[in-house]
Amino acid sequence: MASATEAPWHAAFPKPKAQAEFISREDTLALFSSAKPGKDFILVDVRRTDFEGGTIKNSVNFPAHSFYHIREAVYDLVKAAGVKTVISYCGSSNGRGPRVAGWLQDTINEKGDDSIKSVAMTGGIKGWAKAGEEYTSQMVGYEKEAWETKPDGCA
Repeated sequence: MASATEAPWHAAFPKPKAQAEFISREDTLALFSSAKPGKDFILVDVRRTDFEGGTIKNSVNFPAHSFYHIREAVYDLVKAAGVKTVISYCGSSNGRGPRVAGWLQDTINEKGDDSIKSVAMTGGIKGWAKAGEEYTSQMVGYEKEAWETKPDGCA
């Protein structure tokens, strides 16, 4: 965490122009039944050093701290794959997840592309992991103990 005199990591990058839209964890879970992960939608876990305790199945890990520099490459990959929805999440989706969703939506908007939507998942991975077995069964590397000791918050 940044000290009072140290700027936060995201201060080195422009603020997203696009306000992140959100998708609920319930709607995200429903996508696993109604759509094809990796084709219709993709999950982007933007955690970096707090990437423990598991992640949601079919997620890719693009840490928020380096995402701004790769946003155009991510757009190109998503576009080439025909993905329609990119869902970003961090610990609680109060900081990094919405910021990454906004940066990617800025890139989508700059390209004039209305076939792709970038959103953040409400509650982040912490909300997902604490929502019960229906959710944790959709995780890879789930470690119950890791989620019992995690504080809330996401910078």
